[in-house]
Amino acid sequence: MIGAATAAPGTLDRLAISVVLGMVAVFGLAQGLTYPLLAFILERQGVPAWLIGANAAMMAIGLIVSAPLTPQLALRFGAARLAIASALLLAVLFALIGLFQSLLVWFPARLLLGFAINGLYISSETWVNQLAPDRMRGRLLGLYSTALAGGFALGPASLVLTGTDTLAPFLICITVCLVCGGLILSIHHRLPQFSAGDTGSIRQVAPLIPFLLVITGTAAAFDQAILTLFPVYGLGHGLTAGAVSTALAILIVGNILFQVPIGIIADRWGAERMMTLLCALTILGAALLPLVIAAPLPLWAMLFVWGSAAYGIYTIALMELGRRFSGAMLIAGNAGFAVMWGVGGALGPALAGSAMDLFGLNGLPLLLAGVYTLLLVVALYRQLVPQRPAARSAASD
Repeated sequence: MIGAATAAPGTLDRLAISVVLGMVAVFGLAQGLTYPLLAFILERQGVPAWLIGANAAMMAIGLIVSAPLTPQLALRFGAARLAIASALLLAVLFALIGLFQSLLVWFPARLLLGFAINGLYISSETWVNQLAPDRMRGRLLGLYSTALAGGFALGPASLVLTGTDTLAPFLICITVCLVCGGLILSIHHRLPQFSAGDTGSIRQVAPLIPFLLVITGTAAAFDQAILTLFPVYGLGHGLTAGAVSTALAILIVGNILFQVPIGIIADRWGAERMMTLLCALTILGAALLPLVIAAPLPLWAMLFVWGSAAYGIYTIALMELGRRFSGAMLIAGNAGFAVMWGVGGALGPALAGSAMDLFGLNGLPLLLAGVYTLLLVVALYRQLVPQRPAARSAASD
């Protein structure tokens, strides 16, 4: 079982939750900055879209490979030590990627980025659920998703100020990671601790939450395909690097502003109804993208809504996981989410890059519309064919 924090039961340890939210912001920053930044650099070097996507997929593969191992490392060495080591490893990797701008370095380095990110990702997701009083769970998980989106937004937004041809973006990442590690160290005694006496595995939890895993993979596919290949899409349509970075930041700002409201509405409407709405809005945005790409104001308005809808499905998945599980099964569920984030992240850029090579630039929105259409079909099916009571009971803690 996961030990309690020092705060009394039913109360919120604001300092601890703030550090946890900062951890997930670092996770978001690591992806939100590196995906477009490295895509810009590789595009300038004349690397084809499929290889840009393949390189980006290495981080996702790292997430997949390390996810089953991360909970056991947390049990053996302590969650706080794992998180601190992960933050330091991220700082070292960002330094290597910035100093050696070569695919020979970037392929293994981005694989290890997935390992390091998972230490922050799984620990922070488990901690926020354990720190959250029941009366505030939905709101805090909305804030968690907001912090994640904030990290994503900070990445592309920082490129507007720093550009993509200096070491400044990498120095920002290194600094943020070191600060994150220091903050965790300073309050490690206030964070919930994992206990080796608990049992739970991805194999046990996965059959209980298949739809939540699909949601996570879909959100990751959209997220990482957009961050990796929207720069190629935008540059191909005549946008400048600054305009592309601004557009990406606006897309993610929609996510930042609307995750808490999405969580509140999902509590009232139900997860399936909210999923239907979010998928429909995402499909509509993909259809509109080729029509508004050359018009800044309509493009920004569309991206603002598109971001909140596409990313919002992940907030619903987090809420449902926290409602159903605790202890080792919650850790296992978060590890399962990490695996699916890696699967979606690997497939998203790779498939989107291939679609663009086969069908031209509009292969990107075409693929994204298709992925969310499949998810919409599943969500509608679940509304028409309710879950059996036995299955629902088994999925509960």
